[in-house]
Amino acid sequence: MTVTVELSDPHTMWRRWATLAAALTAVGYDDTWLVPGAGAHHDDGGGNWAHLALIEGGRAVLYGYDHEYSDTVGADPPLDLLAGAPAWLPWPALTACAAQDQLGYALWYDHGNWHRVAYPDGLNDGLGSTAGPVLDEQAARDELASFVFAWGEHDNDSPDERAAVAAAAERLLTAFDPDRLRDLLTRLTVPTLDLRAGLAVAGRAGLTGPAPVPLLPEGTGPARRTVRKLSDTEHDRLVWAAMRQEPERTRPAPVATGELGALVTWLRARAPQHDGRCSLLVYADESSLTAHHGQFPPREEPGEGSFGLFRQLSDLVRRLRAAEADDAHGRWLFLQAETTAGDVTMHRVYDSWPEWWESTGTAGPWRANLKAEIEARTEPWRPGWTPLLAPEVAYRPAP
Repeated sequence: MTVTVELSDPHTMWRRWATLAAALTAVGYDDTWLVPGAGAHHDDGGGNWAHLALIEGGRAVLYGYDHEYSDTVGADPPLDLLAGAPAWLPWPALTACAAQDQLGYALWYDHGNWHRVAYPDGLNDGLGSTAGPVLDEQAARDELASFVFAWGEHDNDSPDERAAVAAAAERLLTAFDPDRLRDLLTRLTVPTLDLRAGLAVAGRAGLTGPAPVPLLPEGTGPARRTVRKLSDTEHDRLVWAAMRQEPERTRPAPVATGELGALVTWLRARAPQHDGRCSLLVYADESSLTAHHGQFPPREEPGEGSFGLFRQLSDLVRRLRAAEADDAHGRWLFLQAETTAGDVTMHRVYDSWPEWWESTGTAGPWRANLKAEIEARTEPWRPGWTPLLAPEVAYRPAP
């Protein structure tokens, strides 16, 4: 289902966008707000971006992504942001972004209205955080002022000068003119000020000179594409459920090593009741390690804190995993260790999710880490859930 969204018309957005691009380019920054061709782009340098293209026939498309605020990308269940979208969109660009989970929103303008896929209430798509200054005239004026005082480091930051800059920004946004751009920016003394470069951007965008506003041709409809059928969370749960059903393969017991002795000695010394009884539950892979409390969890020393204890424990466990690694069957993922004053029990789990490791349904081993661990084993020692780690498991052909 699609919905109508109240936004400025695309030509107003384009005017604001191109004005921002011209002004910031003149200040010396040509890679943040820009008009590279038949489209206007914004990139904050941190992986967040927005793109606007005007399309033949009075149409337009606005799309982008914010790696922090585009909740639509990880929605559970998944959202197909291009479901029901018209054929005239620039489908190759949109599907390429969606295939990389880099499409937080996609809106299209036709017959005087903006449209997009409907979202669940309260879901943020990142539009405001990536394209905010072109969505509202006051926001655009504030952005221009920031080019003067923040980006341009204007040294006269008085109330009167703030008011003068605001007025100059308003005039420039009302009707772009080279003299108005000079009025806004020549108060700056930055050595990189280049009004000619800014005016070139304005000309390319169709704000000045004979060149028209650049338009994209209409698209012809999407080629075959895939969409998510499982969110990241659902994909995780599928793998974890399969791990809980997986039988353990029989392996030779690891040979006793000095690393095992070091861990056992440490656990006995950390017995909470000072009697040698200590227990440890741990998950580990090459990149992460998680420890849970057993019946007799290791005792913190005075002034050490939980982080100091975990750091020592992590080092001992990682050394043991490496010492017990096997070229064929790999390394264990879970370890249950229990010591007494005179005995030790070690339960190593390579293939499954053991009953003694709590399952919350919302947290567990990362798929990428599991994939690296399992691919290090020879084929006969890979568990039955290995195929579920493939990214394509989460996708299906679009209807």
